[in-house]
Amino acid sequence: MGLKGGPTQDEVMAVSLLKLRINEGDVMADIGCGTGKISIQASDRCSHIYAIDRRAEAVEYAKQEIKDTDRGNITLIHGEAVQALDDIDELNCAFVGGSGDIETVLEKLTEKVHGRIVVNAVLLGTVSRTVRKMKEMGIFVEALHIQVSRSHELVGDLMFKPIHPVFIIVGEVKK
Repeated sequence: MGLKGGPTQDEVMAVSLLKLRINEGDVMADIGCGTGKISIQASDRCSHIYAIDRRAEAVEYAKQEIKDTDRGNITLIHGEAVQALDDIDELNCAFVGGSGDIETVLEKLTEKVHGRIVVNAVLLGTVSRTVRKMKEMGIFVEALHIQVSRSHELVGDLMFKPIHPVFIIVGEVKK
């Protein structure tokens, strides 16, 4: 049984991680970590990851996934992102896969991050609010619309079935 709202599709994750520009040894935050998939994938390059989710079921799910992959450099935090970020020093990058109050989260992240912030969104309202806030803060880089289709067998041939589109919004904090 999967977790509602996840996991991030592999193709979307690949683009999101590329846009984060993770360097060896970076410290990263994964806001709205859900299944922990992004954190686990990024943990190969990052020295430490703070995986944060407000949903208890997501934290439990991610805890098991992290344990199963034996990743010791991921700290899982159950709570609201803004409060959790108060206890974290500097970050090199941050991924936001889910947040109810994106504007406040972005404000807090710009205090902590020296580097890229990547937000994945499926709702147009979230896209609009994220781009507007990033522009207001002077950190907006670009927005992408990712639509992936996967092949499926049909009557001895192949057809393509689309997965849900995702918007990837990129910001960069320079200090």
